[in-house]
Amino acid sequence: MNAPQLRPLRVGEILDVAITIYRRNAKALLTLVLVVVGPIEVLSALIQASALPDDELITETQPGSFEVEDDFWVAIAAFGAAGLLSFLGATIATGACFKAIADGYLGERAEWRPALGYAARRLHSILWVTFLGGILAVLGLLLLVIPGVYLYVAFAVAVPVLLTEGVKGRKALGRSRRLVKGRWWGTFGVVVLGAILVGIVEAALVGLAAAVTTIDTADPTLSSFLVNTGATVLASLVATPFAAAFVVVLYFDLRVRKEAFDLQLLAQQIGVDPDSVAEPVAPLREGTWEEELDDDEQPPYWPPPPGWKPRSARDAEE
Repeated sequence: MNAPQLRPLRVGEILDVAITIYRRNAKALLTLVLVVVGPIEVLSALIQASALPDDELITETQPGSFEVEDDFWVAIAAFGAAGLLSFLGATIATGACFKAIADGYLGERAEWRPALGYAARRLHSILWVTFLGGILAVLGLLLLVIPGVYLYVAFAVAVPVLLTEGVKGRKALGRSRRLVKGRWWGTFGVVVLGAILVGIVEAALVGLAAAVTTIDTADPTLSSFLVNTGATVLASLVATPFAAAFVVVLYFDLRVRKEAFDLQLLAQQIGVDPDSVAEPVAPLREGTWEEELDDDEQPPYWPPPPGWKPRSARDAEE
């Protein structure tokens, strides 16, 4: 079938479409994050708990003089390894969510196994783009705050570029920057609002877990680590797919604005059968849906707004 013409979205519409995609594909997205993040976070908790010392890590031998115990470096190594595992798990889960959400945006059924395999095969490229973009943004912050903020926003869609177009490394960063150019403030608004929403959810869940842990025990124990792990996994289940969703929709919107984005071409690029592509979740035309009820059989966006009916159905009722 012919793909409908997409239209540019406002900041609020991008977030609304992202939430819609999240809801429609919640089962696949939640399963994906749970399968990846759950075991990794449990392993991280066990590593941290196993490195807990029996005594103080730093002792004062005399006034003003301190001695570092050997267990201190063991604990540092354990927490470092746990942090690295958590980062890898979050990277794989986010990349797989990008793929699953892209399928959902194209009207395909999002499935967690193909999406996970797709991201795992490209993990090294995702890590390199993430690392390179992060380093450049941090250097910009250190030299002068404004360039760092600019680069962080300019590189916002670098990973979707990598996963949908096969552009890697510095080229993916450059491609993202070109897409954002001329729409920096709009992109900034989406990134900031999305980060605020995600941050509120994560802070609430992690804070609740911290309060429960404090009540149970004042000292770090295996149980306290596991409670925090449960909160981390729960926060990831909610936040990771949504964070990926608004970035993917933002990427599509930038291509619509800058390149008259063709849905069939993108379907071929990410391995979806173009003949089976259904209408996307994004709004299809300019104007509100109420203004377009009398135009034809096609809704203003998909899924249709509450109460919308095709013209033929309204005529039949009349």
